[in-house]
Amino acid sequence: MLTLFHHPMLASCRFVRLAFGEYAEELALIEEKPWTRRKEFLAMNAAGTLPVLLAEGDVPIVGASVIAEYLDETRGVLKRDRRLFAEDSMQRAEIRRIVDWYLAKMEGEVTRHLVRERVLKPHMSAEQGGGAPDSASIRAARSNIRQHMKYTNWLAGTRQWLAGSRISYADLAAAGAISVLDYLGEIDWREHGAARDWYTRVKSRPSFRPLLNDRVRGITPASHYADLDF
Repeated sequence: MLTLFHHPMLASCRFVRLAFGEYAEELALIEEKPWTRRKEFLAMNAAGTLPVLLAEGDVPIVGASVIAEYLDETRGVLKRDRRLFAEDSMQRAEIRRIVDWYLAKMEGEVTRHLVRERVLKPHMSAEQGGGAPDSASIRAARSNIRQHMKYTNWLAGTRQWLAGSRISYADLAAAGAISVLDYLGEIDWREHGAARDWYTRVKSRPSFRPLLNDRVRGITPASHYADLDF
C-alpha cells in the first residue's frame, strides 16, 4: 500500500486523496505538521512541503502535480474512460491549466492565507510563526474568494465538467481547494448556483466521503459541510 504524508486542510493534499479515491486505490495516510520540520520528514523532502507520496520501494514523490502525473502514468493509462487525464494533448493542457488555477493561483490568493491564519497558527509556537491571526491577511483573502467562485461558476455553467465532458484532475483540484473553504464556512453558495450544482455532484462521489469525515481540532465545520444535499 502506498503512503501519503498530508494535512487534511491543505488543498493540494485533498486533490491527491481524491485522485487516488477515484481510482479506488488504497492509500495509507500520515498527517504531517510541516511547520515542525521533523528530521525524518525532511529526509524525504528537504523543502518540507506537502504532499509527499511514498511510492513503490518507499521512493518519495513530492508535490501534488508530480504525484498526479505519476498516478496517471502508473494507473490512469489503464482506466480508459475513467482516466482523469485526457488522451488529446490540447485537452490535457486545459486540465493542467485549471489544476494550476486552483492549486497555485487560488492557493496563493485565498486558500493558503485562510488556512494559515485560521487553522494552522493556533497549533504553532511563536518560533514556528504562530500567534494571533492576521486580520489584514484574512480580509485580503476573503476579498478574493468571490472572483474565484465566479470563475468556477462560469466553468460549471458552460461545461459538463470543469475541463470538458468528463470528470478530470481539473474537477478534483477545484474540489480540493473549494472544500477547504466550504469546511471553514467561507463560501456564500447562494450567489453561485452552477458552481453549487457542480460541487454537489463531486461531493456525492465515493472518493469524497473520506474528506467529509475530516475534522480539525478546534474548528467545527460549517453545518452543511457533510450534507450531500445542501
